Amino acid sequence: MWARLTVTVGGSGLGLRASRECLLRVTAVGCAGKRQQDRRDFSAEAALKKTPLFDFHRNHGGKMVEFAGWSMPVQYKDSHIASHMHTREHCSIFDVSHMLQTKIHGKDRVKFMESLVVADITELKDNQGTLSLFTNENGGIIDDLIVTKTDQGYLYVVSNAGCADKDSAHMKARLAEYKADGFDVDLEFIDEALIALQGPTMAQVLQTGLKGDLSKLTFMTSTLVTVFGIPDCRVTRCGYTGEDGVEISVPRLRVVELAEKLLSNSEVKLAGLGARDSLRLEAGLCLYGNDIDETTTPVEASLVWTIGSVLILVTFYS
Repeated sequence: MWARLTVTVGGSGLGLRASRECLLRVTAVGCAGKRQQDRRDFSAEAALKKTPLFDFHRNHGGKMVEFAGWSMPVQYKDSHIASHMHTREHCSIFDVSHMLQTKIHGKDRVKFMESLVVADITELKDNQGTLSLFTNENGGIIDDLIVTKTDQGYLYVVSNAGCADKDSAHMKARLAEYKADGFDVDLEFIDEALIALQGPTMAQVLQTGLKGDLSKLTFMTSTLVTVFGIPDCRVTRCGYTGEDGVEISVPRLRVVELAEKLLSNSEVKLAGLGARDSLRLEAGLCLYGNDIDETTTPVEASLVWTIGSVLILVTFYS
């Protein structure tokens, strides 16, 4: 912010000094304002939650933006369109560590989960998952999620970051009711990193880091394996973008290592929220908050296929 400096010929020179003083004052005010704005921006950024890959994103040219209270990459050095097309033709890494990961334990875990979602969890085979919906008392969609019935004695649930607070509150409230009625069930919110590797060449890339045959991991199935030497990774085959892909839940202290090993393959690039949104839109996949919310029922959202057959029969005959 600058003021004009005027110099008059002759006279006492007071006009020159006054103009200089005005310039210094206005400049100081402008600098102070910028410093205050910088401090506000820094404070706002510092208040955002960060995934274990935050520094990794910055080091790779990630443009960070606020999303659901998190600092997340919207894109990298490549353009949004280039990133979109690379995912369609090769494969890309998406950081989805901001999503809520939950384990549900106890012998009544299936009954508990079926009281919250529209899916028929009982009919799932071990290590099979399904897309489902949390719904409210009016049938509105609280959130969409993936529930996996593991062979480890728990259900593994992944739900949206933007709904994490209300999802956890919803599950805790029902948990209190179930415990009061004597049911055996417990919740565990896990603090692991989560990345999605998406695209047609995903399998050839990931197979190099696995001992088992990835082709045996079919759509919407999950397994606990060692990935590129990192043990205790849960790999679930699901299409986050409409492409063939996996989500890998990995110990947070080793997720950078995993991302670097994947990026060492020329088929793999990083992708951000921009490509995520356009890929999902192109594939016709619902995005919570845009296409569905608590005023939308599964029928109105054309998601009737997510409703378990038993629930449909009960609803029809009631």
